[in-house]
This record gives sequence, structure tokens and C-alpha cells, in this order.
Amino acid sequence: MGLMTGTGPLSRTPAGAFNFEPPAGGALYLEPTAKRIRVMVGDVTIADSVRAWIMSETNVQPVYYFPPDDVRAGVLVPSERQTHCAKKGDARYFSIKVGDRVIENGAWTYAEPIDGAPSFGGMIAFYWDRMDRWFEEEVEMFVHPRDPYHRLDVLPSSRHVRISRDGELLAESHTAIALFESNLPTRWYLPREDVRAELVANDTVTRCGYKGTAAYYSVKLASGETAENLVWYYPEPFDEARLIADRLCFLGELVDIVVDGVLQESPATAWSRGIRSEH
Repeated sequence: MGLMTGTGPLSRTPAGAFNFEPPAGGALYLEPTAKRIRVMVGDVTIADSVRAWIMSETNVQPVYYFPPDDVRAGVLVPSERQTHCAKKGDARYFSIKVGDRVIENGAWTYAEPIDGAPSFGGMIAFYWDRMDRWFEEEVEMFVHPRDPYHRLDVLPSSRHVRISRDGELLAESHTAIALFESNLPTRWYLPREDVRAELVANDTVTRCGYKGTAAYYSVKLASGETAENLVWYYPEPFDEARLIADRLCFLGELVDIVVDGVLQESPATAWSRGIRSEH
């Protein structure tokens, strides 16, 4: 989430307003990154650059583009695949060959971007999820590239947070951590001692590129129903989110959250207005 996604200013559903008309078909924004970016397939580094650029595009996760000289010689094999983008032009593709392993159409380039597109002709991009590992400097990245305009504000709060489902009180706290994340609904992380719900551990795991790896609980309700994956927590969050470590967060789409006596809008309702719901 950031400038181009969710309710960001250059997304399709911005929360605010400009004094000019954003591009009708969406925006492109290309900028250099000062970070060293590396891409690995198996134990082979196939791209290593301190001159990479990052492309942001409306409603699309950012993409790194590498100068050809920073891509390992001999790993790119031209393929017959071609595609057209109305904002960028014609792309041609490469398969990636590392030893006996071949990743079909794993990379692409725009040799001659259309007029009006940023100047990135000939630079090489890789499908994120087809590569094995990505690094910023010496830190491994997960899920997707980190948007330079994505922000986390993780703030202790004394507000009264009350969480219930169908009238059953599940948690209540005056010491929650409020997590404000670009273009997303506020998430409330509660200390475990403030959660009354009966938690049932399960095997669900998800990953966030900004917060880390989340584990889940289901909740056994007074009615006898079990609400699956209603609560998540980050046992060892990334440094930016360290304050939420081991705290519990309820899925706002499936519970009622009242803050200082005011019922909060459900993320599901926000979705219907164009806000992408993530955690």
C-alpha cells in the first residue's frame, strides 16, 4: 500500500482530492533506489545492483528494474512471449536458466517504451514470486517489494477498545497498540491479558512484507460455534512493528469494535468503498 494502491492519492479510489485531474488510466512513477537489491535463484545471484529503479503503477505492487549490466551473464534466454501495456508499450520476455533449472518467462523488458512513459527502455524486471530470494542490502524481503511510500505508525493508545461478536464480549482494553498502516483500516493490538475469548491454536500462517509472519487463533464462542482465524498475532515482527510483538488483533470484518463508545466501520464496509483490506 502507498501512493498507488488502496486509497492512496494515485490509486483508483483515492481518499482525498487533488487540485488537478490524475491520469484516467492510472499513473506510472519511476525512481532510483539507493538500496543494493539482489535476486537469487537457488544459491545463484542472478541480479545484483546499486543502480536499480523502482516502478510504481496504479493498483499494482512496485516492481524493480535492473540495468542489464547488473544481471548475471548467460541466465536470460529470449522467449517468444510478448505483451502490450497501454501505459508502457510492448514487453518481450526471457526465461531464466540456472544450471538445469529453467523458469519460463520469468523476466521481461520494454526495449522501446511508448512516448510519455518513463525512461526505462532495456532495463530488466523479474517476477517476484518466481524468484527464490530477494534482498535489500543484507535483509531478505518477503511477499512483495517494499513500497517506499508505505508507512507504519505503531502507537500505544489509552483509548477504550471493546471487541464483541453477536453481543458476546471478546476483549476489552485501555492499553491497546493502534497500528496505522497506509490506506488501511486501523488495527488494534491488545495485550493477551485483556482478551476474554477462548482461543484455539491452529496452523494458519500468513506473511506481510512490512510486519513479518503472523500466526492465528480461532475463537470458541459461547454459542458453541468456532470462529476460524478470528485472531492473529506476530510472535517476532520486523523492527518497524516491534511494539505489536505477541499482541492479539481481531479480524475487524467479523467482530464489532467500539472505541471510546463509537462503533468503528468494518473493513468489509470499507472494502465496498474501494479500501483494500489487509493486515
